Amino acid sequence: MMTTHFQYRPEAGQNPNTGFVSFQHFNGGALYSDIVVRPENRYTETENVECYPVPDYVPQNGRAEGYYPASSVAYIRVLWKEFEATEGVYNYAFIENILRLAHEHGQTVAFRLMAHSTRACDDVPDWLKAKISCPERPDGMRVKDSPKDPLFITLFSRAVRKLGKRFDADPRLSSVYLTVPGAWGEGHQLDEFPREAILEMTDAYLDTFTQTQLIGQISLPDIISYARTRRNVGVRGDGYGEPRHMQEFYPPRFQLLSDVWKTAPISFESYWWLGEWERKGWDIDEAIARSLDWHLSSFNAKSIPIPYKWHEKIDAWVARMGYHLSPVSFTFPERVTDERMRAELVIENRGVAPCYEALPLVLRLKNDRRCYDLPTSADIRTWLPGIHTVPLDLDVSGIEADAYKLELGIVHPLLPVFLATDAPSDDGFYVLGETVVERT
Repeated sequence: MMTTHFQYRPEAGQNPNTGFVSFQHFNGGALYSDIVVRPENRYTETENVECYPVPDYVPQNGRAEGYYPASSVAYIRVLWKEFEATEGVYNYAFIENILRLAHEHGQTVAFRLMAHSTRACDDVPDWLKAKISCPERPDGMRVKDSPKDPLFITLFSRAVRKLGKRFDADPRLSSVYLTVPGAWGEGHQLDEFPREAILEMTDAYLDTFTQTQLIGQISLPDIISYARTRRNVGVRGDGYGEPRHMQEFYPPRFQLLSDVWKTAPISFESYWWLGEWERKGWDIDEAIARSLDWHLSSFNAKSIPIPYKWHEKIDAWVARMGYHLSPVSFTFPERVTDERMRAELVIENRGVAPCYEALPLVLRLKNDRRCYDLPTSADIRTWLPGIHTVPLDLDVSGIEADAYKLELGIVHPLLPVFLATDAPSDDGFYVLGETVVERT
């Protein structure tokens, strides 16, 4: 048996479902211009960028003002009225176009369907207003309430079911956020709704998005716990970085949901954006450290430029978010003479979370004449942070006698999966050694 050893080297690109996400944008596109929060304006500066598509008049000069890392995920929030402008008529083409654009930009989509946002133009569908009483936003207030009529919950849940029936298991759709009543679907005045209504909406997602990853609101740990009796639902935390949230809001909820990260992703959304963090004097180092303690996989900084001086800190942060798989050693036979080949991979997850997709680990035997892909039985979802020894027992009975390179890869249906290694890369696979297959 022969053993080869490898050194850590940062990945050549961003892995699926990890790192910073683009918000209402696609990878490499424009960034919103930096925005200065004005308390006297009750923090409404971003309400015209909270729904997709973003209006043409929104300033987007952010690439000249700061930095933003590459993104493998586009986080897109869509209004109910865009999906169902006419009752019972569903605009699947609108969603399909989002998925297509993301794929063209090398991304998958984290998706949220919202009943309404806050502006009058971002309200529930007009046809619903003709059926039931629908609140307007009060003067001088940032948020508005959802309708209290039970028909609101029933009809929105119907739209969710239509969405799930059409797009569940689409590989371009990486995750779907569970919404609840309130502006942005985030639970404003949620205590005015009976628990049965919230569960009705939650069940609409659980019943129809049976394959796509679901992510719930950290503000509702009981709803996440309910959902997790049926599925490995993840956690999304809003308002990240703001001192009160960091010190008072997040810790008790993560105590209740302490094991979620082992089976489902943790995602955070910035309170305001990082340029405003700098102006407020918030501690970027503490925010990074605590997010890693809570096993963050992805972060939404809202496609607003990050101060250049934080470039290195952000890159180091991204290099820890989610999974970062680095081969340590590979032990294999130099000659294969029977119908099975036994090998052993030692690999380290240098990130803070596992990969949550059941992506196949494949060993490839390749030379200039032939190429064989051999799926292994390894479940990469079990690779929590730390070192893992992975025995491999592979059927090589159909492989022609010849000399081959031994290559390893993790195969995603759409995107490349990069390993953090100095092993040579070959078309998405990594060369770990060479062997000779002999036949008598």
